[in-house]
Amino acid sequence: MVKWMLLVACLFAGSAYAQVGISGKVLDNKKRPLKGVSITIKDSYDGATTDSAGHFSFTTTEKDSQLLVISIIGYTTLEQTIFIGSVKLELTLQMKEEISELKAVVITAGTFEASDRKKTTVLDPIDIVTTASGNGDVTGALKTLPGAQQVGEKEGLFVRGGTAAETKTFIDGTLVNNFFYSSVPNISQRGRFSPFIFKGTVFSTGGYSALYGQALSSALILESIDLPEQTSADLSVSVIGVGGGYQHLAKNKKSSFGLSYNYTDLRLAFAVIKQQQDFQKVPIYHTGDANFRIKTSKTGMIKYYGYFSSNQLGYFVNSIDTLGYLNGFGLKNFNMYHNLSWKENLGRKWKMNVGMSYTNNKDNIETALYNEGKQEVLLQGLEFKNFQVEQKGNYFNSKLVLERRYGRLNMIRFGSEYNFSQDFTDYTAYNNQKYKQTIKENISAFFAETDLYITNNLAAKIGGRLEHSAFFDQTNVAPRISLAYKTGKSSQASLAYGVFYQNPETRYLPGSGILDFSRATHYIAQYQKTGNGQTFRTEIFYKQYHNLVKTVSNGSTQVALNNNGFGDAKGIEFFWRDKKTIKDLDYWISYSYLDTKRDYLNYPMAIQPDFATNHTASVVVKKFVQKWKTGFNAAYNFATGRPYFLIQNDPGSGKPEFKDQGKTPMYNNVSMSVNYIPSIGKQNAKTFVVYVLSVSNIFNIRQVYGYQYSYNGYRKEPIVPPSRMFVYIGAFFSFGVDRTEDAINNNL
Repeated sequence: MVKWMLLVACLFAGSAYAQVGISGKVLDNKKRPLKGVSITIKDSYDGATTDSAGHFSFTTTEKDSQLLVISIIGYTTLEQTIFIGSVKLELTLQMKEEISELKAVVITAGTFEASDRKKTTVLDPIDIVTTASGNGDVTGALKTLPGAQQVGEKEGLFVRGGTAAETKTFIDGTLVNNFFYSSVPNISQRGRFSPFIFKGTVFSTGGYSALYGQALSSALILESIDLPEQTSADLSVSVIGVGGGYQHLAKNKKSSFGLSYNYTDLRLAFAVIKQQQDFQKVPIYHTGDANFRIKTSKTGMIKYYGYFSSNQLGYFVNSIDTLGYLNGFGLKNFNMYHNLSWKENLGRKWKMNVGMSYTNNKDNIETALYNEGKQEVLLQGLEFKNFQVEQKGNYFNSKLVLERRYGRLNMIRFGSEYNFSQDFTDYTAYNNQKYKQTIKENISAFFAETDLYITNNLAAKIGGRLEHSAFFDQTNVAPRISLAYKTGKSSQASLAYGVFYQNPETRYLPGSGILDFSRATHYIAQYQKTGNGQTFRTEIFYKQYHNLVKTVSNGSTQVALNNNGFGDAKGIEFFWRDKKTIKDLDYWISYSYLDTKRDYLNYPMAIQPDFATNHTASVVVKKFVQKWKTGFNAAYNFATGRPYFLIQNDPGSGKPEFKDQGKTPMYNNVSMSVNYIPSIGKQNAKTFVVYVLSVSNIFNIRQVYGYQYSYNGYRKEPIVPPSRMFVYIGAFFSFGVDRTEDAINNNL
């Protein structure tokens, strides 16, 4: 018995003598200790886990060359060869953080984004239609964000000192022409498309991707919805019209189609609410759309969206040129738009996105001078007021984007774009003389960019775009780069630089001289902090304009003379949104400071343009009271005065000079809307109803957007809205889909 005990003791002693200690510490790439890291010798049971200081220690009986495996979630697994002899090992191991979509920084400089692919949602479709001052219009809601100007007499987005023509809109990657209803003198027009056909909205106020071009100032990038949740129908009834639609989802949930139609007639509204214009043809709109979606694979989708609209209007206003007479304006418009796109995974980390769009637009415009009896007259010296013009446009855009992922999040995308436009003008003067003009343009573009994630905290987007214009026979190269650095768990800083080119507007062509692309260079710095239902961001920017169009008068029109114009814009912006502090209350505050000057068109020098103001601000508040099943929305929009001026050629020198200058009163507008949803609280509701009451400018404040001058410059009149206040009352019905929970969640 004693012998056996001595033998066991010897064996234990031998085993203890054969063990070797391994210890050390594990650090991250910033040399900070890592807790909870697993360290093991491969194909053995020997190992340990690091403590809060990153230290570990264990013993092993393994010998010679062995593979040490170090692993923890969020970091790249490390394998290191070690040699185990008779001496204790002391190791210092450093791990590299694994780049993942959940942790990685997002490049956001110059961009407000709402989509299902990004961490930060700013404005989704529900936000847009419940923004009181937005009137259910995409761009109306975007005017509450920093960067956009409060221009009320012209349609479009005026961003950071740029004109409306310098902002372009894209749907599913392709360019949209005539996004807004056709222009009417001194009356802003709405966008043609409903917010609810889009699932993603990117409002880039500068520094946007190389995939998009022909926009000096801004890009509005919209992504249409995919398959609907299930088959459904909807109906809308309001004081200005009726509409309805149907969406059908296949039983296998791999395809769908839909149709809708809307009729808008403003006769009742204009009968109750006095308009500045005397409408002899009250605006009437017929609009319709159709779509289909086909799921081609688990990740692939073909989408088609088609749209048409037909509208007409006509009105009289007192003539500023000759007292006692009326200016008459009439418009008939037909617009048709088609968009077809296909997204597909090609395998082996490749993706493809191809799309094409076509727009056909036709405007018939009549203007004339009338006497008090509303009979057309022809006065000497004012013959130019009597004319007819037919404008037709055909526009085609196609784009191919190929994308390949390398590494976890790194990717490179490249492709080409082709843009064709044909603008035809048939002008008939007072004496029946006709002038016809056709302008065709073909723009070919090639682009490439890469998303480079150096770490989870540091990322870059580097790219460039090359464009060739057949009309001008010119080519440009536009480099673009953005950087983002994560400064904290929910905060980051971003920088962006880019060069952007754009053709001169068609209305100034053909020019009397040799023309080239206009160019803008953007510099942007941004800080953003998000989390727990709160978003704060601030951005400073500087923008240089080169080769802006200078014009010369040709009768009552302006013709491009050269590209000698220039300018700049600089400023700072703030945005704060809070859904957390007060229960069931969502609000945001935005402020923009803009300092901009430009010498373009017939300006005699570089001055602040008449569409820009130094200070703009918005406050939007949304409160949903579940007990009352009602949402209350309010918005306040503010802007300091905009410059106005009269420019005429000096009789002696023939050079343009200022004849009158000033600034408009400050802009103040308070709007509100109330949404009552009776189906909330009902179990399995299949009929979803929303009753809406909306009032714009509830305090009836007189807004002045600028001044218009008589032909000789002796008289001027303020440019004001058609009506100070507008009231909308309507009801929206949805059948077949229980949207109660969506209504609650999206209003909180």
